[in-house]
Amino acid sequence: MELRLAVAGELDAVGELTVAAYEQFMLGPQDPYRVHVRDAARRAREAELWVAAEGDRLLGCVTYCPPGSPWRELAGGADEGEFRMLAVHPDARGRGAGQALADHCEQRARAHGAVRMRLSSLAEMTTAHRVYGRLGYVRDPDRDWSPLPDVHLLAFTKELP
Repeated sequence: MELRLAVAGELDAVGELTVAAYEQFMLGPQDPYRVHVRDAARRAREAELWVAAEGDRLLGCVTYCPPGSPWRELAGGADEGEFRMLAVHPDARGRGAGQALADHCEQRARAHGAVRMRLSSLAEMTTAHRVYGRLGYVRDPDRDWSPLPDVHLLAFTKELP
């Protein structure tokens, strides 16, 4: 498995992969979040969009939010890292892509001087929460938030060694 920055020619595929991974949590074909999730080009411009690939096959992706990125939602200063939209294609789950991408984000954060990572996740994403727990993330209920009235995000934090 190779981890690398997404390239321009695959951004549409990365967007579709992200939609496929999040599909079960969307409110149908007209869910406005679908457009946001599909817009991999914007994530690549405004943050770091990393992919896990085997040959030409994309397994997963993640948006790492370095200091100064408009994609940061929970991270405070430069001493905190954050990633968003960790997505593994449903056909590739259980192969370690999600963990590899999360670990890579932690390495990127350390390179920026971060001592902790922050992330948020839909309350319904219980499988992801178990993965985060295995990776050492703990719930941080004081940072839970709602970007929209019916969207409840749970916060997780991990101290970086």
